[in-house]
Amino acid sequence: MMGPAHSLSGAAAWLGVGAAAAYFHHPMPWPTLVVGALLCAGAALGPDLDHKPATISRAFGPLSRGLCEIVEKLSLGVYHLTRGKGDPHRNGGHRTLTHTWPWAAMCGAGASAIAVYGGRWGVLGVLFVHIVLAIDGLLWWEVRGHHHLLVWMLGAAGAWFLAGVLADPGMGQSWLFTQPGQHYLWIGVPIALGSLVHCIGDALTVSGCPVLWPIPIGRKRWYPVGTPHFMRFHAGSWVEVRLLMPLFVGLGGVGFAAALGLLG
Repeated sequence: MMGPAHSLSGAAAWLGVGAAAAYFHHPMPWPTLVVGALLCAGAALGPDLDHKPATISRAFGPLSRGLCEIVEKLSLGVYHLTRGKGDPHRNGGHRTLTHTWPWAAMCGAGASAIAVYGGRWGVLGVLFVHIVLAIDGLLWWEVRGHHHLLVWMLGAAGAWFLAGVLADPGMGQSWLFTQPGQHYLWIGVPIALGSLVHCIGDALTVSGCPVLWPIPIGRKRWYPVGTPHFMRFHAGSWVEVRLLMPLFVGLGGVGFAAALGLLG
């Protein structure tokens, strides 16, 4: 799928988690719901860091472009080192390592560690990166053609404000993980979820997605998991733009209302 659909699906997924948390009597404070939706929307662009034309590879200028080069080569190297007898030869690393559950878990764990051990500045850094990505994904039409500096400023302002809100007792810093030293540990959850949602979205397209690596399926370790072929579509097609994106918006709205207890 394309960036906007990935971001919308990520936000909708976290709002769905918020609805489920409310149903099971463990509701999120509104800052956790909002911040988590932004983190998940931004993280849903993350796996495409192995693809030069992707939104995330252009979001931070030379820094993200250079990181994309490294990640793409690393992904290709891991693919060739671990591919099974049935996996084809590849010349590029797109839709390999970053499109797997271990990568999603690593991203979530890394974000949690930065937030927990980095203190306020760690939280600000994680929020800034993912809010910038969320803006690029969710508001792609509005920011298209504008200089990245504007998006960075919006991301920095949003991160500063939301980090300040979360820091107030009872406003979400210790949601889900309540023991001493576990403040902000939950921040990795929407980031891991966003990465997985990206993989699920790509599994709906014609190429599929090797999300289950390194679990072997048949003679392949990089088996492209997907729906039946007649149900798949090309990225950017009318199915994605006219059907799935409105569906994600609708599901997100329902999840948001349910998470805040407005439907019961």
